[in-house]
Amino acid sequence: MNGSWLQRLTEGLGRTREQLSGQLNVLMRRGPDLDEEFWSELEDALIGADMGVTAVTEIVERLRDSAARRALPDAEAVIDHLAEEIAAELTLDAEDFLETSPVTVLLVGVNGTGKTTTLGKIAKQASDAGRRVLLGSADTFRAAADEQLAIWSERAGVPVVRGERGTDPAAVAFDTLARARETGADLVLIDTAGRLHTKTDLMEELAKVRRVVERESEAPVRVLMVLDATTGQNGLVQAKRFDETLGLDGIALTKLDGTAKGGIALAVVRELGVPVLRIGVGEGVDDLRPFVAAEFARALVGR
Repeated sequence: MNGSWLQRLTEGLGRTREQLSGQLNVLMRRGPDLDEEFWSELEDALIGADMGVTAVTEIVERLRDSAARRALPDAEAVIDHLAEEIAAELTLDAEDFLETSPVTVLLVGVNGTGKTTTLGKIAKQASDAGRRVLLGSADTFRAAADEQLAIWSERAGVPVVRGERGTDPAAVAFDTLARARETGADLVLIDTAGRLHTKTDLMEELAKVRRVVERESEAPVRVLMVLDATTGQNGLVQAKRFDETLGLDGIALTKLDGTAKGGIALAVVRELGVPVLRIGVGEGVDDLRPFVAAEFARALVGR
């Protein structure tokens, strides 16, 4: 990971880190004793960053064990090990399918998460790397999404398959995969309409799109959910519902620069067992990058 990206990541997680660091600094100033009050306050600080109760409980238990085994002398020594434990919690043995070839990726999520923009950034980066990219605009309900994807298609220099407004999204997916076979595309990115996870009929329609994609794609099919970090625990509820309906293979976590709840990345990995593959900390194409647990953890804790 280059220095300029690490700097952007650190700046992007600034709000979360400031809140967390403030509480950790209070803990370090309260004295060297690793008593029950210290461990309780450490748990509260981590939960406050939206890391999720389950993940925090396990991190604190490991830190307690580490403190005993390594005979850590004080609060500062414990907190020095915090980034290491967070990185361990964030690490899953999973492939980055956005880097595999060929692959067909279905992008899903609720409205307003930055899904179409995220797809466009992935397309531009892949095209710049020399891959044969094809886009499918299966969000046929929102005219702005179709227009947005057309702009990204031009920017990335890649073709896009579009349908008429109100067309069955599964039909657009079908046409996209027919084009992929003709052109030999090695990365097919299919956009879908943002939908509320509580709307059963819309979720079932999305499941139908997935079935068509599975049937028609010659390449492996993966589902990437774009999740807005600013939604915190509500985003986790959304992700669980999408996972139940579709089976998620990865998460792109956007808008980390707009929240003090950046710890949601831990909650997602721990609760869903689904890897975070991309993180976004800004509007630019280069502000969406592969997720690296150790770098993220250090930027989050600021140590």
